[in-house]
Amino acid sequence: MLAVSYYEKIKEVMEKVVTTQSEAIDQASDRVAKSLLQGGILHVFGSGHSAMIGKEITSRAGGLVPINQVPDPTEGMAERLEGLAEILLEHYAKRCQLLPGEVMIIVSTSGRNPVPIEVAMEASKRGLYTIAITSLEYSRQSTSRHASGKRLFEVADLVLDNCVPPGDAIVEIGKTGQKAGASSTIAGALLVNMLVLAAVERILQEGVEPPILRSYNLEGDDDHNLKLFERYRARLAR
Repeated sequence: MLAVSYYEKIKEVMEKVVTTQSEAIDQASDRVAKSLLQGGILHVFGSGHSAMIGKEITSRAGGLVPINQVPDPTEGMAERLEGLAEILLEHYAKRCQLLPGEVMIIVSTSGRNPVPIEVAMEASKRGLYTIAITSLEYSRQSTSRHASGKRLFEVADLVLDNCVPPGDAIVEIGKTGQKAGASSTIAGALLVNMLVLAAVERILQEGVEPPILRSYNLEGDDDHNLKLFERYRARLAR
């Protein structure tokens, strides 16, 4: 069955993420925790389906409150357009600010398109620490579509490899020569949740209560959440 094959294949991707990315996650969580302990915000950008990774940890029960998703109003349709990233970040910064020392996560599995590449470049210019979530195997086999000739993993400060194969899909469809069953969303969600939990652990080690959002569907948690949102309200996108 194709569905069972997908389950087996995605387990392999997830196992590879866990076994190969622990050190990088540790480094990333250190940067994120230090920024949040100083009152910073974690920013996440993805275009098209990559935006789902930012959505996964933004305003999410069980997640950290000071996380913003940088919006792409084109929803990936203009991902190849050079110059767009600067406009998107300028608009976002007017509302939420982008401060030196904060962390920007940029998600792009192929890492070849101009918008995510330039988001990383522009964030670095503003003094932010940039973390790419990308597939190194996929990206190394791809030619950059950016004028610099660089791919996302070549411009970010740190890379978290989602271990996704070229093309993203992981299940062979009979003898058609095609594959189906995308893997980058599950792999990316695993990475960002591991990163958030590692950052929470570091914050706890400093003797500070992490700003974790509680589910609104549990009784008595509205007041807890309201206090957290009031703390960060001036900079939250939502």
